[in-house]
Amino acid sequence: MTAYIIRRLLLVIPVLLGVSFIVFLTIRFIPGDPAEILLGEDYTQEAVEALRAEWGLDKPLLIQYGLFLGQLLRGNLGISIRSGQPITRELAVRFKNTLQLALVAAALASVIGIAAGVIAGTRPFSLMDMLTMAGAVAGVSIPVFWLGLMLMYAFAVKLHWLPAVGVGTVKHLVLPGITLSAFTMATIARQTRSSVLEVMEQDYITTARSKGVTEKNVLLRHAIKNAMIPIITVQGVMIGRLLGGSIITETVFAYPGMGKLLIDGLMGRNYPVVQGVILLYAVTFSLVNLVVDLSYALFDPRIAYD
Repeated sequence: MTAYIIRRLLLVIPVLLGVSFIVFLTIRFIPGDPAEILLGEDYTQEAVEALRAEWGLDKPLLIQYGLFLGQLLRGNLGISIRSGQPITRELAVRFKNTLQLALVAAALASVIGIAAGVIAGTRPFSLMDMLTMAGAVAGVSIPVFWLGLMLMYAFAVKLHWLPAVGVGTVKHLVLPGITLSAFTMATIARQTRSSVLEVMEQDYITTARSKGVTEKNVLLRHAIKNAMIPIITVQGVMIGRLLGGSIITETVFAYPGMGKLLIDGLMGRNYPVVQGVILLYAVTFSLVNLVVDLSYALFDPRIAYD
C-alpha cells in the first residue's frame, strides 16, 4: 500500500502542472488589466506601466509562467496584487473557513443521505420511498443560490434564528452548510437506494435470511457493508463538488472562504490569488480521491493495492 500511495502522490505533480498552466493562461485572456482596475478611473499610462513592471506583467507569458513555477517550487504562491500580502497567508485563513463549511456539509449529506437511501431501499415503492426520492429530485433540481436566499429569508430575516452572513460561530455554519449539502445529500440518497436495492437481491442475503438471521442484522452486517463501495465513490466525487459549490454558497452568504476569495480575485484580476486558490482546490481534490480509493479496502477485504 505504501508503494501505491507514493505512486498516486507522484501523479499529482503532472496534474498540478497542467492545472497551473491552464489557469495561468486562461486568467490572462480575461478582459481587463489588473493595474488599471487597481488604479481606478483616474489613472495615467505611466502609472499603469509602472505597476505592470512591478508585478512582472510586462514580460512575455512564458517568462511569467517560468517565474511563477520557480516560486511555486519554493513553496511561494506569490503576493496578492490588491492587498500586498503573501498568498499563502490569505489562503491559510480562507482554507480553514472553507474546510469547516465543507466538513459540515459533507457530514449532513452523508448522514442524512445514507439514512434516507437505506430507508428507501429497504422499503421500495412505499410511501417513504416515494417521499425520499421526491426530496432527492428536489435537492438536485433546486439552484444553490435560490435555496440559500430562501433559507436566509426564512431563518435570518423572518424568524431571526440564525445569522445571514459572516463567520465566527457554529450558527454561521448552519445555513450555508445546509445550502451546500443539498445537492450532495440528494445524490447520495439516490445512489444509496440503488445500491441497497441491488444488494438485497443477492443470493447471500437470501442465504442469511434462510439461516434465521434477523432482518436488522441482515441489513447492518451484510447489506449496508456491501453496498458502501459505490456510495464511497459518489461521496469522493461529491466532496469535489462541495469545493466547487462553495464558490456560490460563500458568495450568497458573504462567507469568507476560498470560494469568496476566488470570486474577488477574478473580479479584480488578481492573478496570484486565482492561481493559488485553484491549485489548492486541485491538491485537495487529488488527496480526497486518494483517501476514497484507500477506504475501499475497509469495506471489501478482497481489494488489494499492489
